[in-house]
Formats: sequence, structure tokens, C-alpha cells
Amino acid sequence: MPSPSRWLVTGLILIYLVSEAPALNPNHTLSQYLREQFTADNNFPGGAVDAIAQTADGYLWLGTEKGLVRFDGANFRLNSSFSEFSGDPVSGLTTDGGGRLCVIFFGAGVLCQRNGKFVNLASLLRRTTLGVASSWREEDGALLLTDLRDGILRVRGENVQMLAAPAILPPSLVLAMAETRDGRIWLGTAAGLFYFAEGRTKRVAAISDKKINCLLPVGDRELWVGTSKGLYRWNGTLFSRVNLPPAPATVEVLALLRDHDGNIWVGTTRGLFRTNAFGVWFSDESDFGGRGINALFEDREGNLWAGGVRGLERIRDGIFVTYTLATGSPTSKEDGPVFVDRENRTWFAPAGGGLYVLKDGGAQELKSSLLHREVIYSIAGSENEIWVGTQHSGLKRFEYRNRLIGGKTYTQADGLAENSVFAVYQSRDGAVWAATLTSGISKLKDGRFVTYTTADGLASNTVSAILETRDGTIWFAAPNGLSSLSQGHWKTYTTGDGLPSNSVNCLFEDSSGVLWIGTSRGLAFFKSGHVQAPRDVPDSLREEAFGISEDKEGWLWIATSGHVLRVSNQKLSSGVLRSAEVCEYGAADGLPNVKGVRRSRSVVADWEGRIWFSLTRGPSVVDPSHLANTSAPALPHVEAIMADNDPIAVGELVRIPSSRKRMTFMYSGLSLAVPERIRFRYSLDGFDRGWSEPTAAREAVYTNLSPGSYRFRVIASNSYGQWNDSEAAISLEVDPSFWQTWWFRVSCVAAFLGLLWALYQLRLRQVARQFNIRLEERVSERTRIARDLHDTFLQTIQGSKLVADDALDPSTDPIRMRRAMQQLSVWLASAMQEGRAALNSLRTATTQTNDLAEALRRVTENGVTPGAMAVTFSVVGDTREMHPIVRDEIYRIAYEAIRNARTHSGASRLEVELRYADDLTLLVNDNGTGIDPAIADRGKDGHFGLQGMRERAARIGGNLSLESSSNLGTEIKLIVPGGIIFRKTPA
Repeated sequence: MPSPSRWLVTGLILIYLVSEAPALNPNHTLSQYLREQFTADNNFPGGAVDAIAQTADGYLWLGTEKGLVRFDGANFRLNSSFSEFSGDPVSGLTTDGGGRLCVIFFGAGVLCQRNGKFVNLASLLRRTTLGVASSWREEDGALLLTDLRDGILRVRGENVQMLAAPAILPPSLVLAMAETRDGRIWLGTAAGLFYFAEGRTKRVAAISDKKINCLLPVGDRELWVGTSKGLYRWNGTLFSRVNLPPAPATVEVLALLRDHDGNIWVGTTRGLFRTNAFGVWFSDESDFGGRGINALFEDREGNLWAGGVRGLERIRDGIFVTYTLATGSPTSKEDGPVFVDRENRTWFAPAGGGLYVLKDGGAQELKSSLLHREVIYSIAGSENEIWVGTQHSGLKRFEYRNRLIGGKTYTQADGLAENSVFAVYQSRDGAVWAATLTSGISKLKDGRFVTYTTADGLASNTVSAILETRDGTIWFAAPNGLSSLSQGHWKTYTTGDGLPSNSVNCLFEDSSGVLWIGTSRGLAFFKSGHVQAPRDVPDSLREEAFGISEDKEGWLWIATSGHVLRVSNQKLSSGVLRSAEVCEYGAADGLPNVKGVRRSRSVVADWEGRIWFSLTRGPSVVDPSHLANTSAPALPHVEAIMADNDPIAVGELVRIPSSRKRMTFMYSGLSLAVPERIRFRYSLDGFDRGWSEPTAAREAVYTNLSPGSYRFRVIASNSYGQWNDSEAAISLEVDPSFWQTWWFRVSCVAAFLGLLWALYQLRLRQVARQFNIRLEERVSERTRIARDLHDTFLQTIQGSKLVADDALDPSTDPIRMRRAMQQLSVWLASAMQEGRAALNSLRTATTQTNDLAEALRRVTENGVTPGAMAVTFSVVGDTREMHPIVRDEIYRIAYEAIRNARTHSGASRLEVELRYADDLTLLVNDNGTGIDPAIADRGKDGHFGLQGMRERAARIGGNLSLESSSNLGTEIKLIVPGGIIFRKTPA
């Protein structure tokens, strides 16, 4: 049996924390995995875990003593209410061919997921009940069930097939079941191991243990059997016992699992075992498992899940492997330099003293009388030659051939500038450069030292790093700048030349020949003869840089005062690096600490492409080739919708009541490795213009959504920042309030138009009323004038006539007086007759019926036209009552038109028509010689007939038109709106 010392690397404990790999590395011990436990202390609700499964949608399901628990990586959700099986414990979980969950209640029945709900499998199979004791999922997704009443059943979809009747099964209760590829169905019972094949059940006599707890088929014929007293393996022919340390003690095996890398995991009452070709490893889980590990499961991302009495545990690989000193060694707050030689051996020297070499998975502490736990600042070398710079005892040289051979120390007595050597570097010509703490640089070649100081051109006598670039230039990092020595010439670069800071800590030349410079204020690079600082970089790249290296894919790995980073070399140097493209690593990646150390070499690449870091908690290594984008994508889900804090049922189409103002969408992303790193982007189609920025928040809030159709979509990146096209989407319809409906809006438009029409009618009536008022005023004024004429003018005329009549009496000149008086009497009589006629005309227009048609008929019949002209007058429509003033204006227009035709047209026929309809229309038509167009437009000098007609028409709101030609004669047309001229008949 392997001893504990074999499980630990000699002198070291390897702590392996987090992984992107699809399964657990079989080369690692159990202490190399990240262990995270979920118990009642961190809100795990289920108690003891007896079964674990994962559905196709990515959720992890747990069968616990308190019920069924669903886990999305961040939250647990307990479902403890199954009315069909109230009080029955969950004894098993499995998935069918569609990746849907099946929950087994021991001896009671099975519930299966269908369309988001759990349905009793018995009802799906049209059976009254199922008394299931154990189950097995076949490779094609069919379920094998051992039923207490019907024996072995095969369930595929909603079809059931009886494979074995209860009569031919073992007499004892079946606790475990499995099927190997040869068709055998293995049955583990409380009375031993059996298998069913070719219609018969046979007992396996090779295993004497009575109680069989679990079965695990592997490959074509291999079978692992966990019993109450140990572990057995069948190779297709024979069963053999697998010894679990410490032998010969017995241990009860409760769960078995084979992961994707071929490890066999064994859950027992004592803890967790792992066995593979490299041996058996054990992890004591007594603080977690209590009475043992009851369930084991590997998810789609390669994480191992273990269920125990106290809850759930997750076990996974990591990106980084971190080394710390073994128990009993001196503790230190930081580690020292790290170096990789040409034989791909990794050397490192802890800050507490000593020197270690690691190769092919084995570590060796190197012993030498020249070291004496001396603190080593720097390591360099070539092939089997190793140079170390020490804190107090100068420069040392060793040969290494599986161990340190010989050794030589160089001190001030040998020409070394100072015995405190902080940096050592061996150039291509074999020279060894030793940078001292305060006395400059000593170059050892051909057995002689040459020292360079500030007097020679060095920026400072304190040098922190040395590097030779491919052009043969030697570079020196110092607190006062960056110095270079090329062909005997010195040059120093400072902030004035582009450095972010004069304090330079580390140097590195990448594969393209660019020199990278780590300063106290971030990075710079030397290219084409100039020092440049990267533009627009995140704050993490402005921290003090302690180490830089490059992997085979051209990515830079950087250790700063507070971060371990990976960035694209090309993007960083070209100034197009975005913050999202900077990869940061920490505790979730296997780094117990991310603070770099101030050593000449704290980040180096080995010949296999791995990157080694010296950090304050020990050296760590990462293999960039394992960072391929092969991890499983995150599976997004919309978990719930809240409207004003009230839950809304999630379905294919969600309807939101109109009264809700605040919408909250809660979602998750199923990636169980490092769920706290999952990021989301979401969009509400119909509202957002595009995707949101990446966020860790698991809910999105929208307020005051307008009525209409929307579609909420969410995508997620997995635990390692990889996005995919898979999205969760849900459609929703926001119902309108009554005032937001189409019929309400149409009604409002109709009401508005109706209001406009009413306002128009009101205005029209106002205008008509004002016009009527003005007309009435004119009528009143005419009446007054008539009264005045009657009372003054006519009276005066009448008096004159009396005087004249009196003068006709005999006088001294009777003949003359009589003639004069006769003439005066004639004149006065004529004036009186005309005045009475005018007075009668004014009185008649306002007091008598306004029959315009009758008046015009009299005009045409009373001889206003010569006998040679044929005149016709016609009336169309029923005569209607008119305003007197308007009637008089129309009469005068008609009279003038008739008189003009009689006097000027030379016509033989005259037609007059008066038409009553919605409007009043007057037509005067003759067949004469027409009117000169110029006269028709402007009138005739000294004559105002046409002008007067137009003015009268405009005054009453009418439209007068004139058409004339020498062939057809003249037509005058007057149209007066009915709303102006006609009086309304009282109701």
C-alpha cells in the first residue's frame, strides 16, 4: 500500500485548484483538486444527499432527505411537495433518452419530467402503480427498472417491456442494478450479487459479501462492485478484490463513478478514494460526508460532485498548480526566483532559504555545504551548470548530475564587486553577469571579473534584472532607468524617453524581438529604437510589474503587484487591447495568492510551453495548451418574470396586465465550474437597440413599457469567458390600458373631428348671425330713412304743391303765373310721385313678402325690353323666404343685367332663370353680340354697371361670373350661398 509520503511530492504539497479541462486529471492526487462544499452553513437546503443527476438543460438535481433540490450554480431550489409520494424518500435520479429527469421514490414509484412538470410514470405507461427499487439508464436512453410486482422492466418513451418476471429474480430486494455490453443485467441485493441473462438469473459465488450497494460497468466486460465490506473488480472472467488503504481494514463502498479520464471514484463510509493506473489515493471526508459519501456524479463540464450526509461537494481541476513548502519547513511570506534550464528542469529557491529542482513530476531539495539555507536571490545556468546569487555569500557555481556536484563561491576577494548578488545572468558568449545590491555589475569571463558602475554609464549601481537580446545588446533594469551596453557603448533610457517610471523591475524579449519592460507604473516596450508605453490599457496593467513571459501562442503572461494576467502581445503593443480581452487569474484558478515577487526572474517559460510564476505563496505553473476553448458552453435560462413584484407565469407567450409599471426578468446561466464568473448580455426586442454590456447581474429591470409585443433574450458566457450563440428567449405582450387601445384612440380621433366640425358649425352660425345683425341694422336704417322722408321731404313737397296750387289763383299777370305754377305743379307732382315710390320701395322690402321671382317677372313683363326681343323667365325649385337686403341686391343685379342686355347686346332672345336649391342661382342669358373682353374685365370708362354688379355680389357673399363671345352671346351667373340668403322656417 502506498504510504502518505508517496501521495505528497517529496518535500512539497501540490495544491491544484481550478480547471478548464473537460475531466479531472488522472495524474493528480486528491489534494490537487479544488474542493468546495455546500452545506447548511452556505444555504444548502437539502441535508443528506443520496442521488445526483444533470438534465439536458444544464441544471443539477439532487435527491436529498428533504426532497428534490435543483441547483443552477448560484442558487438552490427545494421542491419537497409531491402529492403522489408524500413522505417517500428520493432514492435515485436518472435521465431518459431526451435528457429529462426521472425521480425514483424507493418502492413507491417514479416521476418524470414532461413539459416542465413532473408526471407519474405509471400513468404514462397506463399502469396502476410502480414499486421501483432500483434503476439503470442504458446507453440508448432506455430505463431499466426493478419493480417489486412486475420484475425487470425496460421503459423507452411511453412503451414498457417486461424482461424478467419476479419469480426468476433473486429472492432478496434489489439494491443496485447495471448492464454490461454483453447484455448481462447485474443485480446487487442484500443477499449477494446476481446477473440476469438468457432468461435466467445466476448468483455470483466469487463475491462472498452479502450486501451489494453499488455497481459500475466499465468498457465491454469490466464491472466494479461496491459491497458492505469492500470493492471488487470483474475483468470479464474473474472477480478480484481491490484493496483500499489501509489494508487489511474493510470499508463499506456506497457509490462508484468512472470519469471521462478513466479515474474510478469510490465513495465509502470512510471518505473518497480514487484509483487508476498510478495507484489509489484517499481523501478523508469525515468533516463533510459524516457517515460516508452516498452519491457521485460527473457533470458535462467535468466537475465531480459528491453527496454526503451534510450536503454537497464539488471537486474540479485547475489551471494553475501551486507548490508550497511541506509541513515542518520554515514558513515565509514570499518565494524567491524561478528558473528553467536547457534540460527543462525547473529550479526555484524559497525566500526562507534552500534550493529545489523539479523534473518529471518529482521534486528534490538540493543539499550542499556551500548553501547552508542561504537565501538565494537569483538562479541562472546552462546545461548542467548552475549559478546562484546569494544574499550575503556572493556568487556560487554548481554542477548538477541528478545532484549537486562540487561547487565554487566567488566573493569580493575574487574580484566580485559585492557579496550581495541580486541578479545573475549568463550571456551567449558564456560570460556570467552578477548584479549587486549597491556596487554595480560584475562580469565574470575567463576567470576574471570586470565591474561596471554609474561611472561607466550604468543608470544605477543597484540592478534588478539583466537580459541579452538577440542583437547582442545587454540590458540592465535599475531604479533610475534602463541601461543598455552594445559594442562597448552605454545608453540610459528614462521617463523622458517614454518609460512610465524610472524604476525598472524586469525585462523580457518576446518571439518577435520586442523588449518588454516592467516598471513600477506598468509596462513599456522597446521597438525600432524607441521606448513606448501601451495606450489605453486597464488599471491592472498600470500596476507595478514584477515578471513577464510569453507562451507558444504569442500571449504575454504578467505578474504585477496585485494580479496575474494574460494578454495578447500584438494587441497590447498596437494599442488596441480592450479591457474585456485581459484575462485575470486568481483563487478560482488555483492561485492562493496573486501578488508577484521582486526577483530578477519571477515569470519564466519552460521548454514544454508551461509558464512558471514565483508568487508570495509559492511557485505556480500553468500549461497554456490546456486553455483551449473546449469547455462546455453556458446554458442560459429565463427563470422568472416579476411585474411590480408579483410573479408572472412563464410560458411561450407571457401577457402583462396594463397596470404594471416595473418588469423584472430573472435569468441564470448554467456553467457549474466557476459560476461567479458567468457574464450575461440581454436585449428586449421592441425596446432595446442592441445587446447590453456584459454583466454579472442575474436580473434585468424595465419600467413603463408601452403596450405591444416584446421578446426578451439573454445569452451567457461560461465560467471561462467563452460566449456562444445559445440564447434563452421569451415573448411577452403588454396589454394596453383602455385609453391605449385602438378603439379608444379611434374614438378620440372621431371625437376630435366631431369637435372640429361642431366648432366649424358654431363659427358658421356666428358669422351668419353677425351678418344677419348687420342686415337687420340696414333694414332698421332704411326704415328710419323712409320715416324721415315721409315726415320731412314729402311734407315739404306737399306744402310746395299747395303753395303752387294757390298761386294758380288769378293775379296781376294771370297768364304768366298760371304757366309757371302749372309747370311747378307738374314738377312737384313728379317729385312727390318719385319720392312716394322710393318710400314705398323701402317699406315694401322690409314689411312685405320678399318674392324675388315675382319682382323679376314684372321686370320682364313691364316692357323693359323692346318688342323685337323674345324674353323668357323661369323659376326652378320652390320659392323660399329671403333676407330683404340680399333680395334687393340680387334684384338690382338682375335689373342691371336685363337692362344691359336690352340696351347693348342687340340680341333677339333673352332668358332669365331663377333657381332655388341649397344655394340661390340667377342666370341671365342672351344671344347677342357679346361684350368686349377688355370691357368685361375692367369696365367701360364713365360707366359703372358691371363694377356695381360685382360690388353688390361681393357685399352679399355671392359669386358673380360673366362669360361672353361674339357667337354665343353673354351669360351672367350669380350664386349666393343658401346659408346667407335664405331665412330658416320656424319649427
